[in-house]
Amino acid sequence: MNRVLLVDDDVELCEMLGEYLSAEGFDVLLRHDAESGVPAALGGDVDAVVLDIMMPGQSGLEALREIRQQSLMPVLMLTAKGDDVDRIVGLELGADDYLPKPCNPRELVARLRAVLRRSVPTKLGEELSIGPATLRPAERLAEWAGEALPLTSTEFNLLEVLMRNVGHVVSKDELSERALGHPLARYDRSVDVHISNLRRKLGNLDDGRSPIQTVRGLGYQYVEHR
Repeated sequence: MNRVLLVDDDVELCEMLGEYLSAEGFDVLLRHDAESGVPAALGGDVDAVVLDIMMPGQSGLEALREIRQQSLMPVLMLTAKGDDVDRIVGLELGADDYLPKPCNPRELVARLRAVLRRSVPTKLGEELSIGPATLRPAERLAEWAGEALPLTSTEFNLLEVLMRNVGHVVSKDELSERALGHPLARYDRSVDVHISNLRRKLGNLDDGRSPIQTVRGLGYQYVEHR
């Protein structure tokens, strides 16, 4: 049973979502402010965090920044509907996914299951190595030139999809389906933001380029090393 931490200052909504998640087989821990939510997230007994962005006192974005300083656990944000700025900032800080509030509980369950499924090591898939980049799917480990890369589960999956299609363009729609676990919505920039984060963490090729290239109007391509 996966244990999920739900952090939201709306007590009634938090309890309602908690009851729904419990009925769907999750072990749920509730907190109503970021000050108590961060220690609970980092206590070592939580598999994923659902984090509201707009909270009094310490904001959800500040809490996310603290969590990412110590952990790569899956984090799903709840954002105000239409608040693209907070949504993009949250993704830039390392959130794996987001849902606008008010959210459909069934959609929350689906997104949680997807992000948790993506974070579990799989015995399928041998080590994948292209130039200085190495992925070990069975251990969920990534390296660049022998140095460990601190990738979130979403970043790891994006890199794996791109590397398995080296030299070929992968559309944003396909990346969203295969790496984020859901269709790409209209005006959704989450794939672009995750790719931007991934580029910052990867090294450059000998010619100074990023190994992940944008193919305008089509998607992204992991280029072959020469």
